Amino acid sequence: MKRSDIIDLIRAHSEHDDIAFNNAATTIAQDFERTGQDELASYVMALIARTRTFVPQEVATEQSYEFLEKAASANTPLPLPQPISDDIQGLLNALSRDAGINTVLFYGASGTGKTEATKQIARILGYQLFAVDFNRIIDSRLGETAKNIAKVFQEIHAVGENSIVLFDEIDALALDRTNQNDVREMGRATSALLKEFDKLDRRSVVIATTNLYDKLDPALARRFDAQINFNRYTHEDLVEIGESITASLIKHHSEIKSDARTLRKILQSCSKLPYPGTLRNVIKTSIAFSDPHNPSNYLQKLYQRLHENEPESLDILKQQGFTMREMEVLTGVSRSTIARNLKE
Repeated sequence: MKRSDIIDLIRAHSEHDDIAFNNAATTIAQDFERTGQDELASYVMALIARTRTFVPQEVATEQSYEFLEKAASANTPLPLPQPISDDIQGLLNALSRDAGINTVLFYGASGTGKTEATKQIARILGYQLFAVDFNRIIDSRLGETAKNIAKVFQEIHAVGENSIVLFDEIDALALDRTNQNDVREMGRATSALLKEFDKLDRRSVVIATTNLYDKLDPALARRFDAQINFNRYTHEDLVEIGESITASLIKHHSEIKSDARTLRKILQSCSKLPYPGTLRNVIKTSIAFSDPHNPSNYLQKLYQRLHENEPESLDILKQQGFTMREMEVLTGVSRSTIARNLKE
């Protein structure tokens, strides 16, 4: 048992901080267990179990936190490929029946829907959603980041049941400690994060996301009960998602003409479609920047943005399967002129 653990215990008691007291007592019990004093460890944990309670949700909503920010759950549909959708449904099943899954890692490239999926889960379960504010955690002063991480987990305990805490881009705190390019202070932060995950109450639900799975500390990755890979989009998945996004956006624009056939060809003509987060922005901008007096102009804008330039030639458009009517939409050139140029 370390002196610092005893000091933490006494300080928490003197400050009437039940959460810190329970955390310190749990650390002492774990030390007893590591040294073979199993009976003593069990006795301490039994005492903690009698007194440990969660803050009721209605009280938690009135509290303000230093490191957690209340986040809005999603209110719009999130189209996902079937394999990812199946995993999300499985996670919902596990969380709704307390199946021993309370820490989950979503990993994948930027824009694949990790954060939005978390918001959807909170909405479906009717849970509060809190996001960890990394800007307040990371501190240049020696040891302060690790102390702040401990406070974060105290707040996670305080928000209580029926809540989800989101560590969005957790790699900001937990890069691989074996990486020699990692600064020493962030190595300490990763160690502190591992320690707190080991003490996390099983009734707290934590979802973390990362774009840098390969650089994430392996020890932290192992702390998660489940991991879901969001890098599972086929080209056809992205085409269908693009269609779904466009359909939902043009509902709010009476001046826009729906043209599902041309839209699908445009999406199919792009060999490497961006992931949904970026794709939504591309489609939204194409609609916003289109000529309000030309109901099909957004399709021309979309083609240009996806291909990063205007159509190279009518022959290219023909090879991509566009009809003369569709070429007229994409180029602004009349069908008669297109027909004449193609013959030549």
